[in-house]
Formats: sequence, C-alpha cells, structure tokens
Amino acid sequence: MTGFLRNFFHSLIMTVKKVCELSSHLGETINEGTPMTLNITHELDKVIASDHHDPFVVLGLHVLEHDPNSAIIRTFLPLAESVRLVFGDEKRDMYKMRHEGLFEIVVPDYVEPFSYSFEVTSYNGSINTFVDPYRFMPQLSEYDQHLFNYGTHYKLYEKMGAHSVVINGVEGTIFRVWAPAARRVSVIGNFNFWDGRVHQMRSLGSSGIWELFIPGIDQGEIYKYEIRTPVDDIVEKSDPFQFFAEIRPKTASIVWNIDDYTWHDGEWLEKRKNKKIYEEAVSIYEVHLGSWQRDPSDPQRFLTYRELAESLIPYVKKMGFTHIEILPVMEHPFDESWGYQTTGYYAVTSRYGTPQDFMYFVDFCHQNDIGVILDWVPSHFPKDGHSLGRFDGTALYEHEDPRQGSHAEWKTFIFNYSRREVANFLLANALFWLEKYHVDGFRVDAVASMLYLDYGRKDDNWIPNRYGGKENLAAINFIKHLNSIVYERHPDVAMIAEESTSFYGVSKSTDQGGLGFGFKWNMGWMNDILDYFSRDSLFRKFHHNKLTFSLFYAFSENFILPLSHDEVVHGKKSLLSKMPGDRWQQFANLRLLFFFLWTHPGKKILFMGGEFGQISEWYCKVSLDWHLPEQEAFHNQLQYYVEKLNEIYKNEPSLWQVDFSSKGFKWMDFKDVDHSIISFARFGKNPADHVVCLLNMTPETHHNYRVGVPEQVQYKEFFCSDENSFGGSDTVVNADVKHPFDEPFGEAEYHIKVTVPPLAGIIFKPVR
Repeated sequence: MTGFLRNFFHSLIMTVKKVCELSSHLGETINEGTPMTLNITHELDKVIASDHHDPFVVLGLHVLEHDPNSAIIRTFLPLAESVRLVFGDEKRDMYKMRHEGLFEIVVPDYVEPFSYSFEVTSYNGSINTFVDPYRFMPQLSEYDQHLFNYGTHYKLYEKMGAHSVVINGVEGTIFRVWAPAARRVSVIGNFNFWDGRVHQMRSLGSSGIWELFIPGIDQGEIYKYEIRTPVDDIVEKSDPFQFFAEIRPKTASIVWNIDDYTWHDGEWLEKRKNKKIYEEAVSIYEVHLGSWQRDPSDPQRFLTYRELAESLIPYVKKMGFTHIEILPVMEHPFDESWGYQTTGYYAVTSRYGTPQDFMYFVDFCHQNDIGVILDWVPSHFPKDGHSLGRFDGTALYEHEDPRQGSHAEWKTFIFNYSRREVANFLLANALFWLEKYHVDGFRVDAVASMLYLDYGRKDDNWIPNRYGGKENLAAINFIKHLNSIVYERHPDVAMIAEESTSFYGVSKSTDQGGLGFGFKWNMGWMNDILDYFSRDSLFRKFHHNKLTFSLFYAFSENFILPLSHDEVVHGKKSLLSKMPGDRWQQFANLRLLFFFLWTHPGKKILFMGGEFGQISEWYCKVSLDWHLPEQEAFHNQLQYYVEKLNEIYKNEPSLWQVDFSSKGFKWMDFKDVDHSIISFARFGKNPADHVVCLLNMTPETHHNYRVGVPEQVQYKEFFCSDENSFGGSDTVVNADVKHPFDEPFGEAEYHIKVTVPPLAGIIFKPVR
C-alpha cells in the first residue's frame, strides 16, 4: 500500500472513530480552548439550513475535549465534490459526512499553531485552494462594540464595512455589519457564486454586529450581505459602510482601500487652522457635478472627478469664489434625486470615478485655495430594497411607526435618532468625510424636517413628544452632539444648516442653548428678495418691506444668503427669467440682485449658471448652456460682472469682517418707498473702514439724489453695476469726488449728492 493511501485510510478511520466518539458525548468540543457542550447534529443542521448565528461553533478547527492532541476540522461547501485538507507539505482527503456539502476530518497529530487551507474540487471540475475563513478568532474588540452600542464610536468607519487586512500572515478582507435582529447574515459575491450558504458570518453577541474574515478577497471584489430576517425572509443588502459601489442601476458594494492616496494640501489645512471663517470673505459656488459640464463630444457622458478638477476648479478660481458647495456626492441610485436620496453614506458616487479620484478633486481645490463644502443628508433615506430600510427585517435605522418613521412627501424613511447606533452611524459619517476626504464642511440638508415631528405631515398624522410638543427631541440631541463633536475635533470647518423655520439658536453654541451650527441659510431673505425682484419695478414700492425686512433679524443667526438650486427648478424659472422687463432690464435687474447679495450682511452662495444668466431652468441631465456667454454679449458681461463682484468683495473687508453683528451695518435710508431706493453702510472691524451702498430698484434715473454717509469725509464712487463693461447703460457716472453736507439725512448725520443710474447698485468709499 502506498504512503498516500495509507494516510488516506488512516485519516478516514480516525474521522469515523472520532465522530462516533463525539456523538456518544453529545458532541463535546473545544473551540480554541473554550469548552462547550453542543448537540452537533442540531448545530450542523442549522448551518446547512443557513440559519445559524455563529457557524464557528461547528465549522473550522475544534480541539477534541477528550483528546487534546487531536482536532476536528469541518467546512460547509455546497458546490464541492471533494475537499482536501492542506497543511505544510501534506494533503489529506476530507470525509463528506453530509450530502449537502459538509466535509470534516480528524487531525490526530494536531499541534499549535496549526495553519491550513482547503483544496476544493467543484462539480464543474475546477480546483481551487483557499484558506478556511472559520479558523480565525473574532477581531472586533469588546471596547469597540461597547462604544458603538453607546453611540460614541467616532471612528466607526475604521471597523465596520469591508477592510483589507492581514491576520496571522493571511491577506484578505474582514466584513462587519450591524443587523441585531437577523437570524443569519452571509457575505455573498462572485467569489462564492452569490450563494449565502458559503460565507455565513458570526454574530458578536449583544452588540448586534456580525463579522467574517474571508482570506483572498482583495480590492475591487463586489459583494452584498444576504440576511435571513426574524420572519424567515431572505433579503440582499448593500453594505451601509461601503466605501465604493457599482454604478447605478447596479447596487452591489465594492471592496475598496481608501487609505492609499497621497495628499498635497498640507499648506491649505494649516492655513485653515489659523483662519476665522466668520471674519473671512466667503463666496460659495454651488455645483451639481453631473450637469455643470458634460463631455462636449458625448453629452451623455459625465466628466470624471479628475476631469472636473482640471476644468471646474480653474473656472471657480477665475470667477473669484472662495468655496465650492457640491450637491451630495454620496452614492444614490436615482439621478433626478440630485443625491438627496442617499443609499451609500460612506461611498462617493461611482458616476464620476473612484474614491481616489474624488480625493484628487478635493486636493486640487485646496491647492488652488478653494474650500470644499458637501451637501449632506442625515434627515432621511430612500426606501430602495438594497438600502437601509428594514435592513435586518425590522425597522432598524428608521422608526417602526410610519407616523414617526417615514416622510410622505419625499417617500423616504426618517432616521431613528433615539437609537444610539443609528446616531453613531451618522456622527461617524460626518467625521469620515472630514478626515478621509479633507472636506471643509457640510451644508446639512432639511434640518427643519429633523427638528419637527409634524414636518410635512397633514392633519394629526404624527406622534407628539413625551411633553406633548412637536419638537423631535432625539433629533435635537443628535444635532447638538453632531456639532459639538465636529467642532471639538475640527474647529476650523463649517457646519451649515439649511433650516427654513424660526427655530431658536440654530447657529448659536450648544452651551448657549443653541443647536451648535456655525451658519444657517437665510431662507427668509431668499424668498422675500426673489419675490420682490420678480415684480415689475412699477409695483415694487408696494412691496418695499420685502426689500428691508431681512435686516430686522439679520444678526439673530450667522446667516449665509443663498440663491440656490431649489430656486431654479420645477417651474420656478431661472434667475434671469424671473426678472421683469425687456432683455436689458432683465440683466440689469439680475446684476442688481447680485449686488444686493454681495453687499448684504452674511456670507454668499450662488448656484451654477446664475453667474452668466442661464435662460432655461436647471436640469440635472444636461450640461449648463455654456454657449450663451460665448455667443451673446449680455451673458458674457454678466459673467464678468460676477467675477468683478467677487474681486471687490474679497478686497473690501468692510463687506465681510463684521457680518454677524449690527456693528457691521447701518441704514443710511430705507424709507424712500416711492422711488424704491435704499442705502446702507457696511463697516469693518475699524469703523473708519467702511463703504456706502445704494440700490435703485427702478429704471428711473435720479440727479442730485441725497445719500446719507456716516462720516464727514470725501467719498468717491468705487463700483457701479451700470458700467458698460457689465452690460449697463454707462450713461450716468459719478466721476467727481463727493463732499458731504453737514446735514442729517435719513438715518445718517451727513449726506452727499449723487446721480443714480437706472436699476443699478453703487458703492461709495471714503477718500482718505
């Protein structure tokens, strides 16, 4: 008898003998030295039925309790015809003890450490060798589990999801997912023919986390989780912590390493630390990456992150904007949602490239002194089957009661902020984008929908809080926690709330009873001013309060003034098309609107296309109409005007140093209702450093018009929106220096006399 056959029969005899011995002892085994008494048949039946919370109790290597020098190794491979155990230079055939694909072998000469793998012959004749996933101990510490369950694991993204690791010298990917109500969770992918029986995960007890290390899985492998729910349904889910995903309509997650990019933005980050953004010029260009510009040779093709870096960033720099705000780049399945229905909170969308490509984009922005703000949606998530909804068969990330857990208008689920793990998922997500992608802040979407339980709900279809009120107390606590931890770790970033109500203290610190945001969008100013400018100039005097009302509350919050994407879609028309009058008046009105935006207290934001007078509404499926500034003077001149506005703005500290205090603003005159003219002064930290702004909201020209000024010094016209180079009439110029009259006018102690051009804004500056 050959040595091979002798070893084979010896192994077979020992396996049968030990199995009989195990059966007589109700299956007593020791898994890595920990004794436990099991009903082996019952446990194996559960594994074979893919209904086990911890297949490690019977699969993998187990030292025999009554013979510590021997071990039994089991594997469940449903598609295998035969399996050989490989260790050292030896190969031993394993006994197929169940026809479903359960193989085992007794190793009578077991000595620690014992490294082994399987050589598997499949039914199709292919032969593959791989390391047994069930020979590895749990890798997630109890401390990590505790932090997660307590809601304070701020680097959760380093533990959950799919991570390439080396364990005991073996390379592979470790998978972790939170599914506390699941009966069984498996990792599925091409590597196991999407068969949930093969890689069943181990439950890490009360933490609700499931874990499995799969050797040999490398970057680029696609995967999902197959979950057996409490009611015995089988669902397939994308990884909530995926770093990369297939491009829609596909929905699988992709194993991806995001730690191999070499950054070159150290100078920017260091400079950011030493800046106080509240006292800086902030002019934000809001962008949807998929429609800012598309490939001219193939309009259906998105430009990649790297292509956009080479075209968008130079444009933004030339135009003088300080920041780019990007509509959500987190993965989403539906283009028309613009990213606001997020399915992959930790995954940059694959529409435009890889995570490293987006890192390059951010890096390139920083190298060109441009900050990057991301739109972020922690308020709700879509009901797509592969996403977070009823993730483990229960309302895990959302509420069970639809009166709490869904948003009827948006047809989405609302996060259950009272569940610590859910809050932790979102807290860590914010820190993830700041730390892994170096972004400079967030515009947090739909904050009002988070704050109020009755938001967007008709009648009484909502549940009051425990005090009978409509405030979502759990969401408020989450927001405070979010802002506190973000600013504690990154005090130099911007947290911006898109909040449309009068909720108290949105941008006040939490220790002052506020929500802790750094800034709040001034939705009231936006609505009032667009309503005002859409009216014919003849009737504007009847709506003068819409022009001035914002200054009654301008310093109650740290406001950002938005002219955003929401105002140029769904039948609202483009900014240019909102303006009344003939073509010249439309452009003059739009220049005047921008003049008010850039001189009004508060930071600035303008949606793409507005800067050159896009005529049509924004549509996310097509590029902006870049032919307009190339072919028509009015559009080109408006574009140049916005460029000059940004230049004037950044070079004039009085327009941004004191944005959030009444010390930075004073009315010169707001009562000239009949002429629809207002004037005001903006002050820097030094009150002597100031400018006087005048806005004429009608096409009427005025001569010897009195304008209040705060000091008895000479003033000179510094900037006028009616210049010929901007497309203005250029017929009225205040070329001479203006000498103040020592006589009060309006709200000022002194005044000058000027000529006021039609539909124009003028800035006067002291001559010292």
